[in-house]
Amino acid sequence: MKYLTVAEIAKKWNVSERSVRNYCAHGRVVGAFLLGKTWNIPENAQKPERANKKKEKPKNLLDILQDEKVNQYSGGIYHKTQIDLTYNSNHMEGSRLTHDQTRYIFETNTIGIEKEVLNVDDVIETANHFRCVDEIIEHAKKPLTEKFIKDLHLILKNGTSDSRKDWFVVGDYKKLPNEVGGRKTALPEEVPKKMKELLADYNNKNEKTFEDILDFHVKFERIHPFQDGNGRVGRLILFKECLKYNIVPFIIEDHLKLYYYRSLKEWDSEKGFLIDTCLSAQDRYKTYLDYFWISY
Repeated sequence: MKYLTVAEIAKKWNVSERSVRNYCAHGRVVGAFLLGKTWNIPENAQKPERANKKKEKPKNLLDILQDEKVNQYSGGIYHKTQIDLTYNSNHMEGSRLTHDQTRYIFETNTIGIEKEVLNVDDVIETANHFRCVDEIIEHAKKPLTEKFIKDLHLILKNGTSDSRKDWFVVGDYKKLPNEVGGRKTALPEEVPKKMKELLADYNNKNEKTFEDILDFHVKFERIHPFQDGNGRVGRLILFKECLKYNIVPFIIEDHLKLYYYRSLKEWDSEKGFLIDTCLSAQDRYKTYLDYFWISY
């Protein structure tokens, strides 16, 4: 192999001789070695990239959410998603915190109240839900498993008054029968088998469509595997799976709540009702993406 001098490489790479020596001294030139005080550099050696070269911009929504999460970027789509997803999902389940109070907890990790009584569980579950959103963003590309679903429930309900009840299992399936909207759900002894079957059927499909994700959601809510928190865990899963399959995610806002609940009941006879409701929510999220100049 032919070797070149520092001066020859500097001319070839159009950099200073000092830069070439620094590259070699820091081990950034493959095959270069020092003989006495002279660097010998393979003639086919590649010029190292600049250490301060800007990283390639995130390409899609998931990349951007993950990047803003890691860098704790304030005021972007990650910030907006955390607050709106948490506020709306908790509000649907009876939380009395306002949107501003939810935002304040996220932004400052404190809450200011004046002449008002707040439910401690509402505050705890809001902070916990922020952690759940981080989990689905961080692990969006991973397969959906029972462990991941149980972990979401554990994070959501940890430290609440429910977690101190003997009959309430945090991070595991329910012990007592429950109903949702006057409709019977799977009995506790049926839940493990039904969940395994649901996940096996869902994960056997290599690519998931929007309808596949909604179908999983409906079946999950009908099983209602946990004593409480099923709706919020289910909607977190919806968001995660949309991110995984590069489908624009969505947030069920308060004005769509009744349509959403009704469409879950009517899924077997009329799938279009839930699809249209979620597409409306998706259109709303697209306005956020447009505002932040994020392509989809």
